[in-house]
Amino acid sequence: MELQFALSEIEIAAKFIQQSLGKNRIIAFTGEMGAGKTTLSQEFCKKLGVTANMSSPTFSIINEYGAQDGSVIYHMDLYRLKDEEEAIAAGVEECLFSGRFCLVEWPEIIDNLLGDDCLRLQISLAPDNKRLLKIL
Repeated sequence: MELQFALSEIEIAAKFIQQSLGKNRIIAFTGEMGAGKTTLSQEFCKKLGVTANMSSPTFSIINEYGAQDGSVIYHMDLYRLKDEEEAIAAGVEECLFSGRFCLVEWPEIIDNLLGDDCLRLQISLAPDNKRLLKIL
């Protein structure tokens, strides 16, 4: 399945993800730099009830957000990490096995940890300044 959208229609893409989740609580976002992984992750967090200001976890690696219902959502950006061992040392494994929502950008280095309970998405640039979101 796939969806093409403009960044001004990011809410539609977040709803598409929400409808595609099933029982998955881990969402892996792959895509080139600037494709919109962080923007889409933040919009999805809003759908889950996060009202706090959200920032990219590029330097912190993992951001933790509280939703209005008291649940916790983890947002990870693994771009700066070198390997799976470094990701585990940063606490990624604990987040993934917490049963909470985990949004993972640049998940390639932890592919072995993601398992089957992961919704894998690819976001790419499309013509007319649009984005293409695919379920892998």
